[in-house]
Amino acid sequence: MSITKKDFTPLLKELARELDGELHFDSLMRTLYATDASVYRSLPLAVALPKNTDDLKKLIRFATDQGTSLIPRTAGTSLAGQCVGEGIVVDVSKYMNQAIEFNKNEGWIRVQPGVVRNELNNYLKEHGYFFSPITSTATRAMIGGMVGNNSCGTTSIVYGSTREHVLELKVLLSDGSEAVFKSLTPSDFELKCKQDNMEGALYRHIREELEKPEIQKNIREHFPKASIHRRNTGYAVDYLLETQLFSDSPNPFDFCKLLCGSEGTLAITTEIKIHLDRLPEPFDIVVAAHFESIHESMKAAQVAMKQSPTAVELMDKIILDCTKENVEQSRNRDFVEGDPKAILMVEFRGRDIEEARAKGLVFVDALKQAGLGYAFPVIGPDRTDSAWQLRSAGLGLLANIPGDKKAVACIEDTAVAIEDLADYIDEFAEIIKEFGQEPVYYAHAGAGEIHLRPILDLKKAKDVEEFYQISEASAKLVKKYRGSLSGEHGDGRVRAAFIPMMVGQENYDLFKRVKATWDPKGIFNPGKIVDAPPMNTSLRYEPEMKTPDFPTKFDFSNVGGILRMAEKCNGSGDCRKLPNSGGGTMCPSYQATRYEKDTTRGRANTLREFLTNSQKENPFDHPEIKEVMDLCLSCKGCTSECPSNVDMSTLKAEFQYQYQKANGVPLRSRAFAYINKLNGLGSSIPGISNFFLTNAFFGGGLKKFLGVASERNLPTISKQSLRNWYKMEYSKLSGKPIFKSLYFFCDEFTNHNDTATGIKAITLLRRLGYEVKLVDHAESGRGAISKGLLDYAQKMAEKNVSLFSDLVNADSPLIGLEPSAILSFRDEYPRLVTKGLREKAKSLKFHCEMVDEFLAKEIIAGNISPEDFTSEPKYVHLHGHCHQKALSSVNYSKKILELPTNYKVNVIPSGCCGMAGSFGYEKEHYKLSMQIGEMVLFPAVRDSNEDTLIAAPGTSCRHQIADGTGRKALHPVEILFEALKR
Repeated sequence: MSITKKDFTPLLKELARELDGELHFDSLMRTLYATDASVYRSLPLAVALPKNTDDLKKLIRFATDQGTSLIPRTAGTSLAGQCVGEGIVVDVSKYMNQAIEFNKNEGWIRVQPGVVRNELNNYLKEHGYFFSPITSTATRAMIGGMVGNNSCGTTSIVYGSTREHVLELKVLLSDGSEAVFKSLTPSDFELKCKQDNMEGALYRHIREELEKPEIQKNIREHFPKASIHRRNTGYAVDYLLETQLFSDSPNPFDFCKLLCGSEGTLAITTEIKIHLDRLPEPFDIVVAAHFESIHESMKAAQVAMKQSPTAVELMDKIILDCTKENVEQSRNRDFVEGDPKAILMVEFRGRDIEEARAKGLVFVDALKQAGLGYAFPVIGPDRTDSAWQLRSAGLGLLANIPGDKKAVACIEDTAVAIEDLADYIDEFAEIIKEFGQEPVYYAHAGAGEIHLRPILDLKKAKDVEEFYQISEASAKLVKKYRGSLSGEHGDGRVRAAFIPMMVGQENYDLFKRVKATWDPKGIFNPGKIVDAPPMNTSLRYEPEMKTPDFPTKFDFSNVGGILRMAEKCNGSGDCRKLPNSGGGTMCPSYQATRYEKDTTRGRANTLREFLTNSQKENPFDHPEIKEVMDLCLSCKGCTSECPSNVDMSTLKAEFQYQYQKANGVPLRSRAFAYINKLNGLGSSIPGISNFFLTNAFFGGGLKKFLGVASERNLPTISKQSLRNWYKMEYSKLSGKPIFKSLYFFCDEFTNHNDTATGIKAITLLRRLGYEVKLVDHAESGRGAISKGLLDYAQKMAEKNVSLFSDLVNADSPLIGLEPSAILSFRDEYPRLVTKGLREKAKSLKFHCEMVDEFLAKEIIAGNISPEDFTSEPKYVHLHGHCHQKALSSVNYSKKILELPTNYKVNVIPSGCCGMAGSFGYEKEHYKLSMQIGEMVLFPAVRDSNEDTLIAAPGTSCRHQIADGTGRKALHPVEILFEALKR
């Protein structure tokens, strides 16, 4: 008798008690794992986070006994739906992520499946090695997932796929037994066949199958061309056939070839031994050849492959246009000339830059002789990283297409022989025109694999049907050229139904026999590769679903409402990158916890799920949404680093506002939101106020009452506000003759808490010849925004926009000290003010700058010179503010700190400091706040010499550094002020 899902609860509770790791079966965790980066959605029974092999064995036994299944998962960036299913999702990323053994002499390493590819390479770099398959998801892709999909990446034309690098796989078979697979001599193979266990049965079965002449004939006649190294259609029995056991090939038999690309349908991997390559030649250039048509770029790819490049990658106009609207990627497209239909990025490497450049110029000459292309910028080694970041962002950028129509992953993984590529693409273009489509083209032109995506609205039944029809037509065309339907993304749900067409029914029946032998009860990732359901079922959205619309305080009209902002997340998982894998600021809480719920993706998926399906009067009134938002630090990293521009900071503020309508505003939130008013009251009696704030008894009582961490030091109130000082002292300041005026935004933190910093900033500006105007203006409302008190924040925003829009301009800008306050003019204000003020707010934001930005631009203009400053040597460690990194740049701060001759500045590669305004003060967040600081920032500060100055533009960052390291951090203008010649 089958067990219904509701009967599983007591069984799952018992299983959870048995595991060393974690087992979750609440609605939130199931929702978080119901999707990956594909178009599919399937609510799992539970989510397991195993700690070790014993946990995995228990999960196998449970699945076998209870008739359910296990769906292996690492980063969850699958485009074909491999990571979704109705069984137990087994996420190894949190705990099973260690390197086990490294052999430098022999050039291999043994790792657990949850090791992140870029983290591994950062470790290997100092030893002169790297793991060469480099996917666009390398900042979060894990070795286990790369094995499951047989990942390839941009350099596969040189280094091949993951399959070529796997030396051994330690796995658990479906009966729970352990096995180690590696290359075998014929005698070793015979010994394996004699084993009286499941492993022996696997060897005997494959021998029985591949010895048959008719099987061999079917494989050789119907599989993709052997010259296509990106071939992952079905199970790789063709690799097993072409070994010394069954052919004239000298290759040894190795079941690892079969398991690579098997998508977790045959076994669960526990350890992976991989071959490493020596680091490539150190100098690289990229020729970014521009073309007027896709066809022309495909011909150019054939030319490129004759020049021994290390990468040949394509971006088309649709993707290039998407980069214009992305904050981060718009900075990386400075090499684009005109409006090309396609850019072919071709990398050449050399022992020195001259050798690399010479190779590139030979390629350029070859293109010109062939009459291909119209522009050929050569990108030097100082800019190649940013150029490749532009290319890598392609997947996420596709989500930026406005509206419900999106570039859908269904035919994006086809690979053909390079000599067939141009003709194949031409035929494809004709087929797709019949559907009224202009597809997206990008990716691995040099490998014969162009990622092709139709633009479809999968909320409409007509487009869901076209989703199938286009996929079927594409499969028939790939079959014509004997290509591979899957090059590197796998079959999963989206392509598996077409496998019989691609390899023939006899070969498909062989696949089914292989699956049945390895997994007789079907517990490993069922419905993938074989026995897949129809590819246009179990989609994220119900056909003809109406997207609910909700009135919001922030204006989300540019994306079609708040729900569509959440829907922009396509699951690419950029928010899962770790400090040692890709750096950046986005999702500091995930970097510390490694829980999916603490990613931008997890939060967006939760919002999408509950807003779409809520039956409540207030659809935001869900504890699940509150839980995922709780650890969002509103760092704004996602506004620039998320390729889809999912602005989680604004989504959180809006959620809090809506949620509090039903649940009220906590006292602590009111205190932080109205901190300016409270500080204003305290400033009338600063001595008494500071006594109560710093006294162990009274201050401790206040912290306890408000829910502030007892370990924190509360910010004290300055004896004199900055406004009062300005009224009394500014006219007495002297300096160079005034040649330019500006307005100073006296934010609430600088006015009452960091007055000394404000005084130094204004004095510095006056000494350098700037007239500083300080008018009576409203507070920024930053605290209110962060706590969801948007009515109050809106009033402050409207007062400031109304006032400053008539005062400031390009010649007389508004500048501010605190990044989070002044950058509100750029980020939140244009979407927060009422409709009548939006145009003014949009115009005003271009004239509002951090003081660091203003001074840096003045230095570049020649208005400020080193002669005004000391020439004594100083070392400075600089930590940038999160909002600065997202909406501006830390380089401005670095620029001004390097102005004094002999000042050397090191930018700490930190993300968020962990304080994030009030977040780090809250008692329940204190531990995580300090954990985030310990990832990069605190060690960098502690390791610095005592004479090294620590710079941080953000007031919360400076407090976090003080609490976490005992070191005093200064605002960059304070350091510059002290460097002035007296």
